This record gives sequence, C-alpha cells and structure tokens, in this order.
Amino acid sequence: MLVLLAGIFVVHIATVIMLFVCTIANVWVVSDVLPKTSVGLWRNCTDGNCDEALGYADEDALKSVQAFMILSIIFSVISLVVFVFQLFTMEKGNRFFLSGATMLVCWLCILVGVSVYTSHYASGYMTKYPSSHHGYCFILTWICFCFSFIIGILYLVLRKK
Repeated sequence: MLVLLAGIFVVHIATVIMLFVCTIANVWVVSDVLPKTSVGLWRNCTDGNCDEALGYADEDALKSVQAFMILSIIFSVISLVVFVFQLFTMEKGNRFFLSGATMLVCWLCILVGVSVYTSHYASGYMTKYPSSHHGYCFILTWICFCFSFIIGILYLVLRKK
C-alpha cells in the first residue's frame, strides 16, 4: 500500500510539473514551413525569439484555453496538498474523496481547455502557419489529461490503511 501511495504521489507531482511546462512553454503548434517557428498559448516564437504577440490573442476561445489551463494547475496543486493533508490526518479506513474530486475537477479543466484548443487552433487554421504539426506542449497536455483521470479515480478508490 505504501508503494502504491508513493507511486501515485510521484505521478501526481510529475503531472503538476508537466501542466506547468505545457502551459508556460510556447510550443503547442510548430510550423513545417518556417524553421524554428512555434505558437503557444501566450506568444509566437521565431528562431527562439518569443517577442511576437499572437494575432488572435483577443479571441475568447484562446482566453478560455488559457483560463482552463491555469485552473487545471491550481486544482492539481490543491489536490496534491489535500492528499498530503489527508494522508497524515485522516482516520484509517477512510477514502481520499476530497483529493480525488479535486483531481477530477483538474481533469475536467484540462479536457475543456485542450478540446477548445484542438477545435480552434490545432489544425493551423487560425494560426498563421497552414502547414504545421503539434508541438510537445500539446502532447504533454493530453498526457496530463490521462494521468489526472487515473490519479483522480485511484484517489476515489483507495482507502487509508
């Protein structure tokens, strides 16, 4: 049981770190035409220079993606803190309901954010790069989506022994 809890804790920390990276970094869509050009949630990057603002930065869809990704980080960190708190204060035999519920809210925020991004921007239609592919941040976000769902369900099923 201790090994399982430690493993879940490590995966949860990895998920929080990956959520930070994929929200902060500007590599959601990478251009196939221009060398070293990528688009993120916040800026356009060309040859490592990320000074150029997004042309569609005022769109509500992008703002909702930014908001939901920030909310997912907040709920993931809250879930981690609640888990550690419950681990040391909860009576034996109880389940980690609050940690699981908070992590599933994080999962839902990731789902909404990445789904809106996928429908509006991932094809390169709204970006200025018609020939492009997904960057590592986009892929990391989907990995965090899977991890947060698994962690949330495990928290709901596990009992403290």
